[in-house]
Amino acid sequence: MNERQGSAGNVIAALCSFFVPGLGQLVQGRILAAIVFCLGSIVVWFISFGLLGWIVHIWACINAALWKPES
Repeated sequence: MNERQGSAGNVIAALCSFFVPGLGQLVQGRILAAIVFCLGSIVVWFISFGLLGWIVHIWACINAALWKPES
């Protein structure tokens, strides 16, 4: 997979994170980030009674789209 910012791999990862926060990070091979976004989303959805969980979804999408691996 091409790992540059804005590459097709990052776009696919961002789309995955839109539907399931952390899934895009998992696709990129970043397991710890995937766990943090997934659990963070669950906690925010639960604490806000389903009102603010979308913020974590958007944050996960942006994080996946802008990620650049260390060279």
